[in-house]
Amino acid sequence: MSLLQPFTTNGLRLIGSEKELLRRLARTKAVLFDWDGVFNDGFKDAEGGSPFSEVGSMGVNLLRFALWLRNGHLPKAAVITGQHNPYAERFAQRERLHSVYMGFTNKPEAFDAFLAKHGLQADEVAFFFDDVLDLPVASRCGLRVMIGSPGTAWLVEQAIARGEVDLVTANSGGNNGLREATDAVIALLGVGRDVLAHRASYSETYQHYLGERQAVAPEIVRHAR
Repeated sequence: MSLLQPFTTNGLRLIGSEKELLRRLARTKAVLFDWDGVFNDGFKDAEGGSPFSEVGSMGVNLLRFALWLRNGHLPKAAVITGQHNPYAERFAQRERLHSVYMGFTNKPEAFDAFLAKHGLQADEVAFFFDDVLDLPVASRCGLRVMIGSPGTAWLVEQAIARGEVDLVTANSGGNNGLREATDAVIALLGVGRDVLAHRASYSETYQHYLGERQAVAPEIVRHAR
């Protein structure tokens, strides 16, 4: 039985084989997220801010915990966004991401800085994204998860044709597509039951992970406009 069947039944698209996806996931040591259209529906306030959902936030945390369980150490985690977004900064501080790169309309510049900072190879990164500015980074990452939406159906097909995506969610960023994405990757990791059991019981194992996570001092990188 496919590990992704509960998701594909509800519209998640798997590009290529599950075997290939598992091969890519086996190398994953870091998670990287675009912000607008991933954590939210992409709409901004007058100051350029856009919020996040607690549903997506929990998904990010559970995914980091799942990778911690599998790898034995905390995965590196970061956000890259083209805007100077106070919500993204707040999220990075609260959730103790390793970095947030803001104001980077040329996202490979931030991606290269993230790789160098943490001694990572591009194919060791799982990238969650939704739009055209993300494609140069997606083309280099090991695991590429695109947050789908009816409005970007044409772009999704182009990204697939270009070989820059492995999974496409059925739900948009404003409809908890990020949580769909993180839960699907957790299912592929094969540690989902352990993740839920430890988090639900607030076990010593989960508290150990949380202690490591909370010790991270987020790096806030602002690109000059």
